[in-house]
Amino acid sequence: MISKSLLMSAAVALTCSLGFSQDKKQQDIKSIKSMCGCYEVKFNFTETFSYPKDSASYKPSETKHESALEWVELLEDTPNKIVMQHLLIVSDDMIIKHWRQDWLYENTDLYSFDKGNSWKYKKLDKKAVKGQWTQKVYQVDDSPRYEGSSTWVHVDGKDYWANVADAPLPRREQTKRNDYNVLKRRNIHEITATGWNHEQDNDKLVRDDAGKDVLLAQEKGFDVYTKVPDIKCQAAQKWWVANNALWKNVRDKWQTLFDRHKDLNLEAKVEKKALYSLLFDLKPDTAKAETDKIIDKFVK
Repeated sequence: MISKSLLMSAAVALTCSLGFSQDKKQQDIKSIKSMCGCYEVKFNFTETFSYPKDSASYKPSETKHESALEWVELLEDTPNKIVMQHLLIVSDDMIIKHWRQDWLYENTDLYSFDKGNSWKYKKLDKKAVKGQWTQKVYQVDDSPRYEGSSTWVHVDGKDYWANVADAPLPRREQTKRNDYNVLKRRNIHEITATGWNHEQDNDKLVRDDAGKDVLLAQEKGFDVYTKVPDIKCQAAQKWWVANNALWKNVRDKWQTLFDRHKDLNLEAKVEKKALYSLLFDLKPDTAKAETDKIIDKFVK
């Protein structure tokens, strides 16, 4: 027979464990949401090592140093889902809808990039994702890019999340490189005293139809987000107020496709146009039926 003292000890231990779990989750949420706001960003990429069969004729990508002003809008804020939209500010009259990141707590539905324009649906084990957050990264047209589940770490005054995920070629290389077809990304999001850093250690892979990978080259990425007053991003905030309804319709359509829990295969172009080009041309008051129709054309 179990004694009352043993039962009480077990109850206390369970309560403490649950309390720690909730405190940890709140730390995670604070770190994730701290990536919102107005930032001066420095994008840095350089190819570090190459392994081609013909090294004499191989041309590595040029080192890139670019800067931008970016607004990160908080779209959804619930206990288990945080959605943030990045907007590039070229000028007061030119705002570019950039990438989007969703954070889901203990998520079990994952779309893993394969190659070309294909993503494989994976069902994750509940035990494997306990306490973890999935980061789902989307392209400028809200189609999928890459996803991965990992644990936020808060130790020794450091706050970071690290994960490895396969992804399509980055836009900076899509029109310049065709000698590899998968970018295996090791992403680290680290919160800093002045903002946050997005650090990358990437493998450029050649993947064949059997799923075999050959490493072509590696690169280092280091994007530094420095927080500045929100008023500096006022143009992006105004643009989003005018355009958010259109893009909510787009997100909702994609969600219905993701909710099928099936592999996703997309056309690269329809009538010689990319999806982002067609969507970017739409007026803010375009009906959902129209955006649904456009996206449907790209789904195989």
